[in-house]
Formats: sequence, structure tokens, C-alpha cells
Amino acid sequence: MKRRKILEAGALVLGTVWLSDYLTRKTETMATSNTKFEINKTEEEWRSILTPEQFRVLRKHGTERAGSSPLDKIYDDGTYLCTGCNQPLFTSETKFNSGTGWPSFFQPIDGAIETSVDKSLFMTRVEVHCSRCGGHLGHVFGDGPAPTGQRYCMNGVSLQFVPA
Repeated sequence: MKRRKILEAGALVLGTVWLSDYLTRKTETMATSNTKFEINKTEEEWRSILTPEQFRVLRKHGTERAGSSPLDKIYDDGTYLCTGCNQPLFTSETKFNSGTGWPSFFQPIDGAIETSVDKSLFMTRVEVHCSRCGGHLGHVFGDGPAPTGQRYCMNGVSLQFVPA
């Protein structure tokens, strides 16, 4: 009986891992269609201009480890650009300390981002990507400060900061 419970638990864990991976790949395919973005590159072209971590996050919808980006603690005046295509995405006026370990903003620059539904990891979230190249930036949540109430929780490797 004990062996059966162990086998059932193992099967449940493997099934969960497989399903999560499947759903993530399904979401990635939908969100990175090159046909709708101004900048279109092949996977090889993206790999040649991005670091492996930038490629994993921007093109494969990965997430950097919380607290790993130095951009999380930068509050100087300036603009945050997409690492993939240099499009301005956020200004320092909209940045705030969310305490999450990722750079957070309450509002993007008009027209700079697009969103899609992300159903990976057994939850539904709103994914944020660059409107110009489709690069995955992070997610937006409804627990941010006034005036928008939004928290654009961004991966630092998806951004580059240009001081004013």
C-alpha cells in the first residue's frame, strides 16, 4: 500500500511538471507570433544579439530570479527601454518600490506595450510584451499604487536604463 501511494505521488508530480511545461510552451507560441510586430527576427538572429539570459526571458518567456536585477533599486531620472529593440517602455516617473524584487512601474509609455493572457503555472495572468518586437517583459497585476492601481512587474534583463 505504501509503495502505491509513493507511485501515485510521483505520477502526480511528473504530470504537474509536464502540464506546466506544455501550457507554458502553448502560451509562448501564441504570444510571440512574429507576424504582428514591427521587428521580426529569427531565433538565431535573436540569439546573436541577446545574452543567454535575455534570450530566455525575452524570447522564451522566462523569469529572472527576484532581486537579481540592479535596475530594481535604480530610481534616477531616465527612461527604461526594451533590451530587444530599444523602444522606450517606461519612464522613471512611473517607477516605484513594490518590494517584489523586480523593477515595477504603475504605467507604461502610451503604445509601448501589449498584453496577452498567460495561463501557465496553473494560473491566469496578464503578460506584458514590447509592442515593437514582442519581447516578454513581465506581467501586470492590479495591486499597484495610485493613480492607475496597476503594477507592471518587469524582468530587469528585459530592460535597459538610459539616464536623463
